[in-house]
Amino acid sequence: MSTKQCSDCSGSYSDGVNAPSCRLAALVSWPAAPLTDSLVRRALTDIGQIEVSQSLPTLPPSSKLLQWAAYDSIDHSLTATEPNRVLSSSYTIRKALIRKHFLARCIRSYILKHPQSVLATSVPRTWEFEMSFAHELDELWHDELWDLGEELETSPGRWYILKPGMADAGMGIRLFNNKDTLHEIFEEFEGYSDDEEAESSDTSVIISQLRHFVIQEYVATPLLLDPHGFLPENHVKTAEQLRGRKFHLRTYVVASGALRVYMYRRILALFSCEPYDSPRRGNNESNVSLLPHLTNTSLQIRRGEEGVRLFDELIGHRIISENEGNISLLEPDIVDINEQMARILADVFKAAVEQAVHFQPLPNAFELYGVDFLVSHVPSGSHGPRFQVNILEVNAEPAIELTGRRLTWILEDLFKSIQVLCIAPFAGGVSDQIDSWKVGEVRYNMQKCLDMQVRGAMGW
Repeated sequence: MSTKQCSDCSGSYSDGVNAPSCRLAALVSWPAAPLTDSLVRRALTDIGQIEVSQSLPTLPPSSKLLQWAAYDSIDHSLTATEPNRVLSSSYTIRKALIRKHFLARCIRSYILKHPQSVLATSVPRTWEFEMSFAHELDELWHDELWDLGEELETSPGRWYILKPGMADAGMGIRLFNNKDTLHEIFEEFEGYSDDEEAESSDTSVIISQLRHFVIQEYVATPLLLDPHGFLPENHVKTAEQLRGRKFHLRTYVVASGALRVYMYRRILALFSCEPYDSPRRGNNESNVSLLPHLTNTSLQIRRGEEGVRLFDELIGHRIISENEGNISLLEPDIVDINEQMARILADVFKAAVEQAVHFQPLPNAFELYGVDFLVSHVPSGSHGPRFQVNILEVNAEPAIELTGRRLTWILEDLFKSIQVLCIAPFAGGVSDQIDSWKVGEVRYNMQKCLDMQVRGAMGW
């Protein structure tokens, strides 16, 4: 047995997993993600007799093919027709997870069938709809958005967030609290053209090209921390120096086969670039500054890495959210938040499995997702944990390069873990301990969240 020790990692990767020994060809192609390409190639160095190519190699009758590549570079027909000889790094069909409107529909259906699911309390209220022109809103207020329209008229203090179903990097996200503002937002989108020269900070979208949107109730009580709560030499900032910022948690999740789900335990906290303030309109009635509210890493490029922290690094930071007083984030809080995320992930994938048309896990595939969560305060007087975790979205091919150089080492560890969990058993290594891994256990910095058997049309 070969033992490989990972730097910046607390344990060995030899526990019951032998180094692969069979002949293996590998397609590694990430044209738009050079860091991912580098991490994949580095993770594969521990596999013996492997031929790595940027183009799809010819598959000899006696060898196996690993396609660890971007979705569009993978030959998905080979994944389907050669289940014993081909392993691919993406499920072919997974819209139920990665499209916001599909995910909303998927979760709503699951909650109706399983009202006791953790998802019933861990997803912001959501409306999903389809439209191509701003004037279609008039009809939607009498149909899909009827109850939302009632709330907007009777509860003017509530805010809502609009998200395109198939956009990413913060594109098209807007805040509103009345019907007129939402109409103005869609008029803005309708007048936007991809022929125009947009500023780098412009997040407008073309409504007729996207069509699918979701609206979620804005979480009004986010957990606020100051990512710079400790000054150099571990000097703690005074209360007057602290500035509470909103953040979301980015969790890397690996789905393997049909179906096991693992959550990587080194979780990132991604902070907004401005201190938090309650939503409010500026001089332009439809213009709400998004900077205190959006925590997408792609929108924080000008700040470099200063808004990216490991969640564990925040232990001991003072909670600056309203009415919390002089209270710090403690290790038991993080443990509870982690466990909430694991339970949510299990039910999200169960919900996706029930949408067989839009999510089809394959025994010879695996996939890395970036899953985003928001932590909010539980209403005062409630029993149990202090914080509530809400799932926001699931991202395929996450933009890991935005993690920054300081924390690149966790990505190296993550891809090493993927190699051990998914690649080594396929290439011929012994995987007894992986097969006996129980839900809730943590190995290779991965916590198993779900282990279920999904039956396929071909009998597997």
